Amino acid sequence: MKEKYIKIINLSVSEKLANFINKELLPGTNVSQKRFWKGFDDCIHELTPKNRKLLQTRERMQKAIDAFHIDRKGKKLNYKNYSKFLRKIGYLINSGPNFKIKTKNLDKEITSVCGPQLVCPVSNARFLLNAANARWVSLYDSLYGTDVIPETHGAVKGKTYNPIRGKKVIEYARDLLDRFIPLKNNSWKKLQTIPQVKNHKLNLKLKNPNQFVGYNKKLNKLTSLLFINNNLHIDILFDQDGKMEINNPEGNQDIIKIHDIFMESAISTICDHEDSVAAVDAEDKVLGYKNWLGLMKGNLKAEFLKDRKKIFRKLNPDRNYISNKGKKIQLHGRSLLLNRNVGHLMTNPAILLKDGSECPEGMLDAFITSLAALHDFKKKGNSKNNSIYIVKPKMHGPEECLFTNLIFEKVEKILGLKKYQILCGIMDEERRTTINLKECIRALKNRVFFINTGFLDRTGDEIHTSMEVGPMLKKADMKSTKWIKAYENNNVDVGLECGFLGKCQIGKGMYPAPDLMSDMMKQKIIHPLSGANCAWVPSPTAAALHSLHYHEVDVFKKQKEFLKRKKAKISDLLTIPIARKPDWTIDEITKELKNNAQGILGYVVRWIDQSVGCSKVPDINGVGLMEDRATCRISSQHIANWIHHGVCSKKHVLEIMKKMAKIVDSQNLKDPSMKGHSAYQTMANDFDKSTAFKAACELVFHGKTQPSGYTEPILHLNRLIKKN
Repeated sequence: MKEKYIKIINLSVSEKLANFINKELLPGTNVSQKRFWKGFDDCIHELTPKNRKLLQTRERMQKAIDAFHIDRKGKKLNYKNYSKFLRKIGYLINSGPNFKIKTKNLDKEITSVCGPQLVCPVSNARFLLNAANARWVSLYDSLYGTDVIPETHGAVKGKTYNPIRGKKVIEYARDLLDRFIPLKNNSWKKLQTIPQVKNHKLNLKLKNPNQFVGYNKKLNKLTSLLFINNNLHIDILFDQDGKMEINNPEGNQDIIKIHDIFMESAISTICDHEDSVAAVDAEDKVLGYKNWLGLMKGNLKAEFLKDRKKIFRKLNPDRNYISNKGKKIQLHGRSLLLNRNVGHLMTNPAILLKDGSECPEGMLDAFITSLAALHDFKKKGNSKNNSIYIVKPKMHGPEECLFTNLIFEKVEKILGLKKYQILCGIMDEERRTTINLKECIRALKNRVFFINTGFLDRTGDEIHTSMEVGPMLKKADMKSTKWIKAYENNNVDVGLECGFLGKCQIGKGMYPAPDLMSDMMKQKIIHPLSGANCAWVPSPTAAALHSLHYHEVDVFKKQKEFLKRKKAKISDLLTIPIARKPDWTIDEITKELKNNAQGILGYVVRWIDQSVGCSKVPDINGVGLMEDRATCRISSQHIANWIHHGVCSKKHVLEIMKKMAKIVDSQNLKDPSMKGHSAYQTMANDFDKSTAFKAACELVFHGKTQPSGYTEPILHLNRLIKKN
């Protein structure tokens, strides 16, 4: 459908977007239409040339790096000469003097509470509400419904409540209570009577009495006990009358009538306009913006069918308790909502500039998402300190961080915000940012609230930047390379050196398999142990379970220890993960290609045909993995690198792509999560007519020439072709 535009000053604005801004977004703020559009017009036309120049700098540096490696092809890389060259072209810069960040008005969820972080596509209202409400999640449901409790000795999930499995859940939870809220000379497993609170005093003797912070009663019967451990709350719910056990015909199995335990889980949530959405035009952008506005106004709702029943979802209210001093206390009922804008690369046809070019999408995001946050300031439903939290991805080095600061300064002035009221999260996922992280933070020292690592995007950029050096290791082998460990440690070390301790978030990446929670419980404890305040999880259930790791580990204590450790070497960060003497068999090469190709196709076909930017995509073994553009980037760059260095041929890859397309078609036709979307169109019936298949091939065969190896230009173009 052809976009309808209306003229506003020097801009051609999509009618859909203009109506949304004028009729829904601006009313209720103190920003007039005249002020907004005049300021926006001036800002976009002033900053767009600067944006383009930064992108040209990326291209210039990449060409210089390619030429450097081509000139030395076949020779061992001398890292002293290499770093000298990178400094010469401005890719690597000298670090300045030590400093401490000056960010103010941070909410306690950022400064004081360590825990899981959800990332949720802003285009899906139901998922957003689930994520926002995942601040508090049932531990019993999270254990009962996942493989953390094995289905052995009669403890199967089944279609109805299984008391055997229920008993195992209770036992597991009791063990946790003994670890996290230990009793003095007793055990939660041995209690025979329901705890009591009289005169605001708990009759249980705790090893640390300060852990008991509140309670609730109904008709003078205890209904809730609230505890705290490592700044995370645990709410134990009691059902003394047996009215809550609707799923268990035998009534409450628990001798002390604990009905459930609610864990404070997703402390923060990133509402994502970027890697997990497929937003290519005004229609898509307005959908995401409306959902974000609904969150900021507090009136977002969703209605859907589940098991043939109509389900209605809205934002949870705050939680109220009586404190151990007899006073009323209120806890935030929802996750602190952050907003991930688009990076500097992409443009969007929702608005055209006076020269007919598309508006830089990241600037559009900055204006709209910040303006929507003004609605939250009246009721403080999200930020109690009236702060706006924007996570900015895919910035390359300090110069681009300074440009982000400039964008936010302009937005603040036009919207009448205070200086530095828009805070910024720096995603350390590009190579030029990693090796200059301290200076990137310095550029945003008055705004920064978050840094994190992202293995997938970071490795995608590593492959693309060093494309000419040689064939890269297999993806799985990269995780044990020197640079990965240095990268993960450097992110924590630099953040702490710049004053993040007790002030800002240091994050780690996603656990991708939402159905394999037992494995997650074994693996993901490494994140708090590494000094990360937060780490990404794929679902509310995963958030509840991952929260247990933050009860086990005192992250702030770990961070204090890491302040004393030896810092990562720049030479380690610059180590390139190439295979020195690859001796892979054809079977090994084919297996790696199949794995990459299947992941690309499984993601791209949903992106192009269904407008699904993030979903649980079955891998080659049928295991559901959360896929977004970062996974697509690393896989497409990896194949492109192997083709470039003759590890495999284009013909071989195309044959594999076609074979994997048939498998992906079969998986999608059987996948119940695809219901509700438009009818699935198979790729294998006619490869030449499948826009999705052709887009997936372009990502691979043109991967070497894509800017920084990004997938967005090809995906956006083909999605627009599909839509129109």
